Amino acid sequence: MSTVIRIDPGPRMSEASVFGDRMYLSGMIPEDTSLDVTGQVKQALAEIDALLKKGGSDKTRILSAVIWLRDIGDFAAMNAVWDAWVVPGQTPARATVQAHLNDPKMKVEIMVVAAI
Repeated sequence: MSTVIRIDPGPRMSEASVFGDRMYLSGMIPEDTSLDVTGQVKQALAEIDALLKKGGSDKTRILSAVIWLRDIGDFAAMNAVWDAWVVPGQTPARATVQAHLNDPKMKVEIMVVAAI
């Protein structure tokens, strides 16, 4: 039986969980919600990079991503940052939706599943 590994576990959730050869990240959010959507997306992606590294993976091994935007009008700005971050030919399956996020100043949340 495979072991479940929790990365940065807390009382409510872990930042990520690893089972077998898969890593499941919680929704990554920006630390500084005073930034515009470009800055917030950059921060969330940096958090993803750091967490993937902790789990023995990287962005070239992301299998799927879900992106929640407070305002779907930010889709083009988010995509500009995303497109500069992903590795050509290594892009994951992805969905982007508009959602009410828990902090009115938060513009983005990103969750990924990656292979290890």
